[in-house]
Amino acid sequence: MSTSPLALAVILACQLMVVLDGTVTYAALPKLRADLGLARADLSWVQNAYMLTFGGFMLLGARTGDILGHRRVFLAASAAFVLASSAGGLTQSIQGLLVARGLQGIAAAFAAPSALALLMLLFPEGVARVRAISLYTAVSGGGSAAGLVLGGILTDVGSWRWVLFINVPIGALLLMLGPRCLPEAPRNGGHFDVMGALTITLGTSLLVYGLVRCVPDGAEHPGVVAPLIAAGLLLTAFVHIEKRARQPITPLSLFVNAQRLGAYAGRMLLIGGMLGTFFFLIQYVQEVLKFSAFRAGLAFLPLSVTQFLMVMVGVPRLMPRLGGKGLLTGGLLIAASGMVCLSRVSADTEFFADLALPIVMLGIGTGAALVPLTTAGIAGVAPRDAGAASGLINATHYIGGAMGTAVVVFVVDLTLGRAALARGSTGSTLELKAKTELTHALSVSAATSAAFFVLALLIVLVTMRRPRSLPAE
Repeated sequence: MSTSPLALAVILACQLMVVLDGTVTYAALPKLRADLGLARADLSWVQNAYMLTFGGFMLLGARTGDILGHRRVFLAASAAFVLASSAGGLTQSIQGLLVARGLQGIAAAFAAPSALALLMLLFPEGVARVRAISLYTAVSGGGSAAGLVLGGILTDVGSWRWVLFINVPIGALLLMLGPRCLPEAPRNGGHFDVMGALTITLGTSLLVYGLVRCVPDGAEHPGVVAPLIAAGLLLTAFVHIEKRARQPITPLSLFVNAQRLGAYAGRMLLIGGMLGTFFFLIQYVQEVLKFSAFRAGLAFLPLSVTQFLMVMVGVPRLMPRLGGKGLLTGGLLIAASGMVCLSRVSADTEFFADLALPIVMLGIGTGAALVPLTTAGIAGVAPRDAGAASGLINATHYIGGAMGTAVVVFVVDLTLGRAALARGSTGSTLELKAKTELTHALSVSAATSAAFFVLALLIVLVTMRRPRSLPAE
């Protein structure tokens, strides 16, 4: 085997590993909740600890690769990812698990940008690079959906800990093959914007924490008010730091262009809505429909397959005909329609009759929307800011996923409290009550996500009005 195919395989394996970990724990949530004794709202932090640190440190990770060399950073971050995964699988407490998930996210934030930079170095511009980037996009787009399937299989065959231990052999293989086949990347001088990375990560984390705790603790509780105020101060400080930094991780000029700003906001709403609903959907099919974790994972196979096919086959054929804006509009409409169908769920819902079609619609819609959102997010960016713009796309993806999940959990908790008061609590068993509440949670989360998608569509229509603002090639 020549060096390039093996190096490409190593890069794609790393990207798949870090993307999978954003969703691979979803199917394990019911067993993890029972094992560690968690409240349902607090369970969202198993995801958010990873998503927030991944997104928050992404730009610093990209800058570190530029300064220290992407090959060196790739290998060091992969080793850290393996160690954090091992610690998470061995932990006996929720605190230990959340720390491990946060460390996984930080390691992923340094590994992922270097993986993409090495791919660009490995394949010069031309047909080979286009093919490599297509594979990279397919892995990135389909990896989240595939994580839902794999998580169910691993949880059912072994335990929830296996969804973390699976990273150990993958990472070990990367560390064995990487030094042999990955090219040396040139180093560039520069400065680390550590304060920028810390303020954006801590600010978004405290914002998410305040939203998650708002309903159970009360909006006026000091444990809610203080984090929200601190989040506002930290995010304000982040803007001031980026204005004055010699080499900011997020050049504020990227937000001046309305098209790019719309693409970032649209991506946050799309990913936030998807992951927020998946958080409840994976629990619904296990606790209400009584699917095993294995069957629950397989339930998302239509999503994974349709999303992959849309990215690899549908988008290349439809983009020249519809243009980026047309494809994005159609994708968001299909995804929103799928969420509306999903919001009609009840305790009598059957998977194949009532859930399969909405899941397929979500795969088609999100697959169609992600590529033009990516294209719009880097359109018109100066070459010196290309790396920052690419990193910002990934940052909005993961931070949007965490914040969207927090908002959806907030809305669900708020409506669950009102629904419980309307129903009363007499004459219901604990099991029936749990099923009723989870069914209500899925219905509300899907309706909330549909509203997210409609808002994303409105933003797209307003910010991408010019016909040539989204290139079709």
